[in-house]
Amino acid sequence: MKDKTALVVQSIYKSFYDPVKIDVLKDISFSINRGEFVSITGKSGCGKSTLLYILSTMDTDYKGELFIDEESMANKTEKELAFVRNEKIGFVFQFHYLLNEFSVLKNVMVPGFKSSKITEEELEHKAYELLKKLGIEKLASKMANQVSGGEKQRIAIARSMINDPIMLMCDEPTGNLDSKNSDIVFEIFNELVDTFQKTILVVTHDENFANNTHRIITMQDGKIV
Repeated sequence: MKDKTALVVQSIYKSFYDPVKIDVLKDISFSINRGEFVSITGKSGCGKSTLLYILSTMDTDYKGELFIDEESMANKTEKELAFVRNEKIGFVFQFHYLLNEFSVLKNVMVPGFKSSKITEEELEHKAYELLKKLGIEKLASKMANQVSGGEKQRIAIARSMINDPIMLMCDEPTGNLDSKNSDIVFEIFNELVDTFQKTILVVTHDENFANNTHRIITMQDGKIV
């Protein structure tokens, strides 16, 4: 399983025209195997977030090749890409984007409604089990605006796992957290890799966090250094 690739990036170039051409990403190539925990670091403006946007299939305006779960993302329709995002990738952002009008449990269930592979009852059970794994099942019936920042990020991680993706893509997941909660998030990610063989890619400014991942990809001026 580990030798299968989760993500392969081949010679990706990205430019903006504003009004002159600015090369944001230049010849980016790397691969990530299943079960790897990888961080992308670099100064602000080096192209990390632009790259993550492409890797997550949200941005299709680039040159180069992208493979997710050994399948090319080229020439896919928006509907097909949306399917890949929902089934293969879990997202964790700096801001948790929880829906305040829903309970914690319902928030975790949300991406599963799109998938509609299982009944709502099964989905609810699965969501509760994920909260349990992350040690926050007691929050299940609380409204999303009644929990702390650190708890919100753990809820967001549970939500990212609901469709059992092969890979989590995370953008500054500890950016708004104190060091104690950052450590908790790191430990959760570590366990997802070790116990559930998830693949995790994190864009981060947090050096401590990055140094503890399996591998660091450092970017500078749109290139990997």
